[in-house]
Amino acid sequence: MSSLRFFKHYVRVPFLVLGLTEVAINVLSVVLGSYIRFGFSFDDTPSDLLSLELRALVFALIVLLSMVAMGLYQTAMREGIFGLLLRLIVSYFLSVMTLAFLFYVFPNLFLGRGVLILSVIFSFIGIFLLRELFFKTVPNIFKHRILVLGTGKKASTIAELRRKTDQFGFIIMGYVHLRGTEDIIDQSRIIKLKMALKDYCVINEIDEIVLAVDDRRKSFPVKDLLDCKMSGIELLDLATFFERETGKIRLDQIHPSWFMLSNGFHKSSFQSVAKRIFDLTSGVGLFILTWPFMLLSVLAIKLDEGLKAPVIFRQIRIGEEGRPYQIFKFRSMRVDAEKDGKAKWAVVGDSRITRVGGFLRKTRLDELPQIFNVIRGDMSFVGPRPERPEFVVTLSEKIEYYSERHRVKPGITGWAQIRYPYGASDKDALEKLQYDLYYVKNHSLFLDFLILLQTVEVIIVGKGSR
Repeated sequence: MSSLRFFKHYVRVPFLVLGLTEVAINVLSVVLGSYIRFGFSFDDTPSDLLSLELRALVFALIVLLSMVAMGLYQTAMREGIFGLLLRLIVSYFLSVMTLAFLFYVFPNLFLGRGVLILSVIFSFIGIFLLRELFFKTVPNIFKHRILVLGTGKKASTIAELRRKTDQFGFIIMGYVHLRGTEDIIDQSRIIKLKMALKDYCVINEIDEIVLAVDDRRKSFPVKDLLDCKMSGIELLDLATFFERETGKIRLDQIHPSWFMLSNGFHKSSFQSVAKRIFDLTSGVGLFILTWPFMLLSVLAIKLDEGLKAPVIFRQIRIGEEGRPYQIFKFRSMRVDAEKDGKAKWAVVGDSRITRVGGFLRKTRLDELPQIFNVIRGDMSFVGPRPERPEFVVTLSEKIEYYSERHRVKPGITGWAQIRYPYGASDKDALEKLQYDLYYVKNHSLFLDFLILLQTVEVIIVGKGSR
């Protein structure tokens, strides 16, 4: 099994094992740092030992969260050793800043400068070496052994996932040919069974069969599949397979009945209240932390464009269940950006963006006034990106299921924003919708927390800004 489901969101078992191992490395780093700095004695009192364990665990968890925030537990990280080093350096910088704040608020957690420096050094070396070993020699025991039923167009969509990062959680053992169907898959990967399907799966230790048959009315082996299911071999439809492996819902693989019969899309009063409390407390807390940056943004706009220049940009956006609301942002474009009255996508190198506006967009500071939208209840911190009514009408006509993204409140950040770069076309809107639908289907406070952590990476690296 290569994936576990926590609060409706798929978490990779290899990364879960990696995370637990790195927590252990961090704990041992603090113990080793304490031993070198002060000399660790096992004759210490139990309270002293508990204190050291608690401090080591806090250190380990802060480092872990900082690494999550910098995208070090994503399968899509492709920058190689340099990218790994850069992300680790930023992660430890965030960790030290966070620990310094915690030491100030909770003095009993203080490690001491010498112990902290040694712990960071040992932890950095240990995790870097572990990562290099992990990504070069990840044992296939963590991966699903997949057998694809079908060799036609649907099966070819799996074969298109050629990158190692796209196939991190599974190994394709082959594609089973069905009598009377056309083969599109490379012949070298096609299996023509000479035994029962169940027997082949048992001999080759198959974990799952992915159903990728173009026309189930022709030669669909119902009895063989039932035999496999009753023998403990999992059966998976193609849409659910892509949902789990790519974190999005492939619109070209689904039909209305899939929405009706699949798990997810749950709403409960408890979940709504919990999310509202989370948004309110986070909104107030973020305002307290960021009001100096908001003030500096106001001053920068005024100095750049004059004292009479408007600072706040107001625009109608579409919210939950299609209700319109007014969004607040720091103005980053010229006042006459749409003087012809036509709504336009922002593009790379957009001439309408001001000098200060470019910086605000790059650093995401222009988004800060949306905190007031969150406090008012128009938005949530996490959700699909809110769009303008003009774009919603156009895209709803062109893209099936587009209106379903409005089943939840829009957000300042979201699953699509961290998984896909800034969209400025109908094609981008389609791609982002597939991630938005994944969030609508599987949203939970756990997933919200992961998205917020990974948003830190987006802000620091400046991914997707225009």
